[in-house]
Amino acid sequence: MSAFPATRMRRLRQADWSRRLVRENTLTVDDLVWAVVVSDSADPVEPVAAMPGVDRLGLTALADAARRAEALGIPAMAIFPHIDPAKKDEEGKEAFNAGGLVPSAIKTIKDAAPNIGVICDVALDPFTTHGHDGVLKDGVILNDETVTRLIRQALIQAEAGCDIIAPSDMMDGRIGAIRDALEDNGFTNTMILSYAAKYASGFYGPYREAIGSGAVLQGDKKTYQMDPANTEEALREVGLDLDEGADMVMVKPGLPYLDIVRRVSETFGVPTLAFQVSGEYAMIEAAAANGWIDGDRVMMESLMAFKRAGAAGILTYFAPRAAEVLNG
Repeated sequence: MSAFPATRMRRLRQADWSRRLVRENTLTVDDLVWAVVVSDSADPVEPVAAMPGVDRLGLTALADAARRAEALGIPAMAIFPHIDPAKKDEEGKEAFNAGGLVPSAIKTIKDAAPNIGVICDVALDPFTTHGHDGVLKDGVILNDETVTRLIRQALIQAEAGCDIIAPSDMMDGRIGAIRDALEDNGFTNTMILSYAAKYASGFYGPYREAIGSGAVLQGDKKTYQMDPANTEEALREVGLDLDEGADMVMVKPGLPYLDIVRRVSETFGVPTLAFQVSGEYAMIEAAAANGWIDGDRVMMESLMAFKRAGAAGILTYFAPRAAEVLNG
């Protein structure tokens, strides 16, 4: 490379047109998945205190959101349930209710906006009284017993019309077991997005408030979610899930783990999604509310960071706002 003054790096930065011409990465609406909290409450909309601008949506409001997503060009919505605490139990049996909130939410989106993809979380924590993703016995999360229940939950969602089953529980072997069950029951085109590298993170707090699991969580999730110090382990997890039949993989959280996004996308060359989780959203919103940052500018900059790291798509609560910015 020539030295200064033959090379002046600022030449390409002089004008908007030249910056656009040589831009290395592009963020579009096609990269966004709208993370939405759905509720079985009688209230159509319930604000989430820890996530300003995010609401729990009843089914009527969810239909409106689906139509908004379709109008904005957002490809897919990922739904996360907040159910009446009276419906929770130790085993999370409400997850297997074919007439429950999640199947109803799937149908609501498909009726309102048939071209919107629906992604469904597979884990028991929104449905259990102890707040864990699996079966809890004597303080231990039982892996194989949990997988049996996750299969049942996944099939309920597939039968309701879910396009992408997204196991977020981090149990060993669940991707292969769910893939076999989908094949055996005729759901050969139902995709699996594996939360393959999901870390035991402090960034999930606002989400747990949103779905109502934070106040009841017993202990922590460090025996099944990954240690934030580990990278090679993430690659092993991703490789195993791909071997078991995952179509796409997820890294969660997002911004603090961009190095993991990069390594996964480069190592495997498969669609790698990242989740800009509730804590990331809340920090940006809180700083913007205090006038410390330009909220929209930082929102867009943070989303571009995922593309720069190699993410094929981004799950984010910012999706509709970002789509409005991108659509001009």
